[in-house]
Amino acid sequence: MIFDYETLKVIWWLFVGILLIGFAITDGFDLGVGTLLPFVGKNDKERRVIINSIGPTWDGNQVWFITAGGAVFAAWPMVYAAAFSGFYIALLLVLFALFFRPVGFDYRSKLDNARWRSAWDWGLFAGGAVPALVFGVAFGNLLLGVPFHYDEALRPTYTGSFFELLNPFALLTGVVSLSMLIMHGAIYLQLKTEAVIQQRAQKAALLFGAITILTFTVAGIWTASGITGYVVVDMPPGGATPNVLEKVVEQQPSAWLNNYGTYSWMTLAPLIAYLGIAAAIMLSRVGKTGWAFIMSSMGLSGIILTAGFSMFPFIMPSSSDFKSSLTVWDATSSHLTLTLMFWAVLIFLPVILVYTSWVYRVMRGKVTEQQVEENQHTLY
Repeated sequence: MIFDYETLKVIWWLFVGILLIGFAITDGFDLGVGTLLPFVGKNDKERRVIINSIGPTWDGNQVWFITAGGAVFAAWPMVYAAAFSGFYIALLLVLFALFFRPVGFDYRSKLDNARWRSAWDWGLFAGGAVPALVFGVAFGNLLLGVPFHYDEALRPTYTGSFFELLNPFALLTGVVSLSMLIMHGAIYLQLKTEAVIQQRAQKAALLFGAITILTFTVAGIWTASGITGYVVVDMPPGGATPNVLEKVVEQQPSAWLNNYGTYSWMTLAPLIAYLGIAAAIMLSRVGKTGWAFIMSSMGLSGIILTAGFSMFPFIMPSSSDFKSSLTVWDATSSHLTLTLMFWAVLIFLPVILVYTSWVYRVMRGKVTEQQVEENQHTLY
């Protein structure tokens, strides 16, 4: 074994974070473009241009989401079980919204009927906006704590409801998620389109970039002053145990800021978030769309890392039974499982990154109304 058990647990926490960031950067702009579709595209030709800007790559980007779910199942099976039972209705809502994407892309242009196409446009809007919002709401509830507990046989029981997830703080973090992905999608549209669509996308990028900065700031202040975080105050020797109930967890005011005092380098995460989003807005405004997209990707990464660093080592805190909270140290798979998966990631992740880069290089260039006109039966 090349790594000890404790090191592997941290490595897999990083791997899952990288997968979430990869999902936000790649499939995130797809969700943002889908959300903007009915508003940036004013007629059928413009909307077809917008759809075809993401048409060749959207399904490949979605693999990041599927892979992240698989990684959670393999590395953190207890988190997977508790989260998928606690957030069951919310995740079904995401799933049903995502159904609109493949059928929307494939069936929208089957009929040359304005009402038919408009209905699918709003379906694609739902397929973009609903997941982006729900993912943010889920993160907000993780920061607040999720009402679940384990019995003596380590069977999880969720005691909350779907509507309890829609609390003010979680809705705020949902707006952070939605606005940052819309901004990211708008910048991608600037990169892939021209003329009036590009101009409208630029205005959307400026607006939702500003909303992202504002809501991220409000969420940070709220987290620091209005939310009671969680702290592990006692853990069995060695810091790891297969029984999550053997640790002692307490709530403390402003506990989600503790890591930034202990590890000052973690403050780079919110700094990268602010600088990335601000730079993306400025570069978008002056037409430097390639660099704007890179900065937007950095901003998204900083926001996700800020949430992850704040909660570490917690993955899914419990608000109804503190000791049932799931952490990096006690919610993971076996040493052997983490080791085998580590080597699988080390081998296949570079291959995926190289292939993805090659696809985007081949598909580079702008989508125009002329291209759509000349390829009526081959483009979406």
